[in-house]
Amino acid sequence: MASIKFGTRSGTSGTRSGRGIKGDQRRGIALHFSLIIGLLLSVFPFYWAVIMSTHSSTEIFSYPPKLLPGSHFLENVRNLFDNIDFFGSMFNSLLVATSVTFLVLFFDSLAAFVFAKFQFPGRRGLFALMMAIFMVPAQLQAIPQFVIMAKIGWIGSMTALVVPAAANAFGIFWMRQYMKGAIHDELLDASKIDGASFLRQYWHVALPVVRPGLAFLGIFTFMGQWNDYAWPLIALTNPDNVTLQVALSQLNGVHGTTDYGMVMTGALLALIPLLIVFAIGAKQIIADLGKGAIR
Repeated sequence: MASIKFGTRSGTSGTRSGRGIKGDQRRGIALHFSLIIGLLLSVFPFYWAVIMSTHSSTEIFSYPPKLLPGSHFLENVRNLFDNIDFFGSMFNSLLVATSVTFLVLFFDSLAAFVFAKFQFPGRRGLFALMMAIFMVPAQLQAIPQFVIMAKIGWIGSMTALVVPAAANAFGIFWMRQYMKGAIHDELLDASKIDGASFLRQYWHVALPVVRPGLAFLGIFTFMGQWNDYAWPLIALTNPDNVTLQVALSQLNGVHGTTDYGMVMTGALLALIPLLIVFAIGAKQIIADLGKGAIR
């Protein structure tokens, strides 16, 4: 009787474990299916932009919509280059975005290093003031910023785009939070014993540790400056000296109508630098995190 009862319990336990495995498999399949659906929904707008850039405006508005590439891509590219100075405006955007990114990485990380690892009078008050500035909408800053730039004489030049964006509260806040956990006080104490100055501590101790945070901030800043439209439209008064986003906006209503195939071609080509920067930054983040895991 004891052996019979033991066998029955064992069979029941095996059945339950088998049901548990099947349930886990079903949940795993459902999770992967949901992720695939989310991936397709996320990729579809980019795919649709590629498709529209290969068709004319008439074909874009045809029914049923065309889901396969067309034969008008080169024609759309030629029309794009004929209507705007694409490479000149792209150079302006690259100049502004690259300059602002390097300045933000330097000034924000330097200020964040001070806030995160040093004690000084008024530290909390300054940080609270910075956070208050961070909460002010950018639209409210446009008018006083324009007045200041006009009095200095920078309106119409790239300087009006670079200097006001050389440091921002978000970057300081982000790097401060990152440095508080990433940089150990023992490292700074050891560098002080070795006679390292403040700048040597910043350059040789802090920056190598926080490279993943810098990579994220660089990607975020570059994308923000590259896609910025409102402030360049206000500050750059010369229509021949504009950034790429402002130049692309001039394609609306060209010759009385909007060539949506040409517009989508311009938007698609404008994505190339963003994809390159994102690939480089993401590779840096993954490589540094991998090194930290190995250590």
